[in-house]
Parts: sequence; C-alpha cells; structure tokens
Amino acid sequence: MRTSPPVQAARADGGNTPDARQLRTILTAVSVALMAVIASVSGLNVAQTHMAVEFGASQNTVLWIINIYTLALAALLLPLGAVGDRLGRKPMLVAGLGVFGAASVLAGLAPSAEVMLAARVAGGAGAAMIMPVTLAVITSTFPEEQRGRAIGVWTGVAGGGGILGMFLSALLVDVADWRLLFVLPVILVLVALALTLRSVPNSRETPAHRFDTAGALISTVAVTGLIFVLQEGPERGWTAPVTLTGLAVGITAAAGFVAWELHRRDASLLDVRLFRERGLAGGSITLLVVFGVQAGIAVVLFPYFQAVLGWSGLLSTLALMPMAVMMMATSGLAPALAARVGSRATMAAGIALAGAGLALMALFVSVDDGYLTILPGMLAMGIGMGLSMTPSTEAITGSLPRGKQGVASALNDVTREFGTALGIALLGALLVNGYRGAVDRRLDGIPQGPADAAREGVANAVEAAGSAGPHGPDLLHAAQQSFVDGWQQAMWAGVAVMGVLFVYIAFRGPGRTATPADADETEAAEALTAP
Repeated sequence: MRTSPPVQAARADGGNTPDARQLRTILTAVSVALMAVIASVSGLNVAQTHMAVEFGASQNTVLWIINIYTLALAALLLPLGAVGDRLGRKPMLVAGLGVFGAASVLAGLAPSAEVMLAARVAGGAGAAMIMPVTLAVITSTFPEEQRGRAIGVWTGVAGGGGILGMFLSALLVDVADWRLLFVLPVILVLVALALTLRSVPNSRETPAHRFDTAGALISTVAVTGLIFVLQEGPERGWTAPVTLTGLAVGITAAAGFVAWELHRRDASLLDVRLFRERGLAGGSITLLVVFGVQAGIAVVLFPYFQAVLGWSGLLSTLALMPMAVMMMATSGLAPALAARVGSRATMAAGIALAGAGLALMALFVSVDDGYLTILPGMLAMGIGMGLSMTPSTEAITGSLPRGKQGVASALNDVTREFGTALGIALLGALLVNGYRGAVDRRLDGIPQGPADAAREGVANAVEAAGSAGPHGPDLLHAAQQSFVDGWQQAMWAGVAVMGVLFVYIAFRGPGRTATPADADETEAAEALTAP
C-alpha cells in the first residue's frame, strides 16, 4: 500500500533567513513568553494562605486554583501544538499571548474563588498555545549550526524559570500584595508580544491530511485523567473512588490514543511508531525522570528550609537559586559539549552528576549544620540537570519532521508536565511515609495532643511545639530529625531511579542528535520505499 507524501513546512513570510540580530530578538521573544508561562506554574504556591483568607476558600479549593492551571496546560499542549503547525506559529503565539495576558489580568482582579478558577483555566489554555510554539519557532527558524545553543537557552528558561518565578512571587507577597503576582506575567506578555510582532517570522505546515480531531480529543482525555490522578491522589488517597476512576479513564484513553494513532499512521496527530527510535524514546524518558526528580526535590527542600531551618518563604526560595543558576548556565553549554562528545555521553554525564547530587544530599543533610550540608548536592544537581535536558530536548525535536515541530515541542512539554506531577506525587509520598515511620519512635513521653499533631507533618509539629510547654524542644527535635530521615529515603529512591536511567541512556541513548531536516529526509525515504 502506498503511503502519503511527507508533510512539508512552509515559511509564510517569503522565506527570508533572519540575520543574527533578528535571531537574537526572536530568541528573546520566545524566552520571555516561556518565562511568563513557567513562572505562573509555581508562583501561586507562595500565596496559598492569602487566597484562603481573602476568598474564604478551603484548602482543597486553593489547591485546585493552583493545580487547574497545570491540568489545562498539560491537557491542551498536544492538540494546540498541532494546530499551531497548521495555522501558523506566529499567529498562534500572538493569540496565546493575548489569551494568557487577559486571563492574568482577570486573575489579578478576581473577586471570588470561582472567578479565579475560571481565569486559571483560561490561563492554562493560553499557556498551551504559547509553550509548544516557542520551541517550534526555534527549531523551524534557527540555522542548524545555531539551533543547539538556542535550544539550550530555551531549556534553561524552562528548567530554571519556575524557581526564578517563585522567588519573585515570594518577594512580591512579602513586600506588597499577593495580587501583584499577576503583574509580572502581564509585563512579560506585553514585552513578548511587542518582540513577536516585530521580529518573529511565521512558518506553518502544508497539511497532507485532515487534522486528527479524534486523536486530539482522546489525547486531551488521557492527559487530563492521568495528571488529575497524580495531583489528587496524595490529597484524596490513592484508593479513593475518584482517584481510581481518573486512573481508569486516563489509562483507557491513553491505550485508545495509541491504537488510534497506529491506525491513522501518517495521518496521525503523533506518529507513535517514532518511539521505537532511540532519540525520541531516550529524550522523552530522560526529561520525564529529570523533571520528576527536580519537582520532587522542591517538595523536600521547602519544608526543610521553613520547618527545619525556620526560614521565611522568600529566603527559602532564594536558597534554591544556586541550583537554578547552575542549571540555566549548563543548559547553554550543553550543546557545545554534545557536539564534541555526543548527545549520549553528555546526557549520561548529566544524569550521573544529578544522581551524585542526590546522593550527596542524602549522605550529608543535617538538622544542626543546615544549608551548607546540602549546597554541594544542589549545585551538582543543577549542573547535571542542565547537561541532560538540552540534548534530550534536541533528541525529541530532531525525531519529528520540520512540519511537525509544534507537535514535537508539545510532546517535549507534556513529558515535562508528567514528570513534574509524577515526581511530586512519588517523592512526596516517600517523604511523608518516611517521616511518619520515623517520628513515632521519637514521641515517647510527649503528651498525646502534641504527639498527634507531630504525626501529621513537620509543619504541624513546629506549630504544636509552641504550646507544648517543656515538651516543646523535644517535640521539635523529634519532628525535625524524622523529617531528615524521610528526606534520606526520598533521596535514595531518586538515586536509584537516576541509576537505572543512566544505564538505559548509556546503552540505548541517542547518538548524533537528528535535526528536523533529517527527520524530513527519513520520512521521505520511508514514503518512497514503503510497499
């Protein structure tokens, strides 16, 4: 049976290659747009108490205000990335910035929790229009010899932007009002919009097939169900009916998506057969694990800084900055190293360093010696993640043809979101279980009321210690030491996962990272040789 001709990508602006100055402006535009999206993922975490008081909302409602943005973003990435390929990446980026900016203004002025929830859903949809297009613009615009460095900058912003956004958010909450958290995204949107309209060229796919509407809908259901389970499982319980229902829906839809895409073959939204290639499989698995570990680290570090060391939210966020800075710096250096020693070696080195960083933190973390005991591990983590993320992203985008770069970018982003949710759920659960298992044996002699509070968590123990009288210091020490025990369990689990990933990449990782042009040639060759 004869296959259809490969999809071709077309420049909609006449095909002129941007000069060096325009390329810098393009990179700035997409990086600023990406920063707006990434900063909004974690920024509201520092304002949970303020929202609960102002809206009279329950903790569950507040968590939904935070999580529903990520849920909408992850669910819509793949369909909207494909739409951007077809309609044009510049129009999609401009429209996404408009939707996202309007949603941020609405969120900043929201009079109730219900309006805030609606604004966050709209913001997530706008972010899903922006995020895949930013990377697709780079891969479809930059010459091959400059593409790796540009992807490195993009990766650094994607990896470190969340920490930077959280720091700026904590600063605004501490010195001003929590509603000003939405001023920063609006400013970033306006800057990105001005630069996009002036400098970003348009490119789009010339479709050989009709849009895969069924695949888009099924993928949305699958991602929604699975992300919902990862977000709600820790709160509602992993065996709760709503959690199990979400899991069943997500797994069923994911299986249906794979079957449908195999049926559609060349007309599919995402050709799942490409996962047989080392580049796409290795890059996706690496990003899933690395972002999962990074998110899980944040779950561990913030309670350590605040409940064990007694730091403020602003100081706690500032303490993460060395890791973010190292990550962003090495993301920019990774392409040059990959060009010299190969993508596989660079990814393996990054994974090994990140795993070593986890091991250092697990070995040396201390209640009494504080921040300096974990700083070397944090720095190693930052360097390792920076080295592994950029070649992984290049491996994913290089596995799909140039006309499918929106889909490739969306797949890259969905993988990151899944990894983040998975890391928070699993490493967070290990921390909680380790803490509860350790604290019980340290509560002998503590009155039942404060002891029960300590079993709920280290933050509860810190609050209960103030009213526990002479037992307060013992209660506090027991909770803090038990938290460190739980920390070590979570970190060693992370080391084990990174070790498995290292072995996989060392033997099955990508070699020379393919470029989108290579993928076009491969697809064309397959079309000519297919029976």
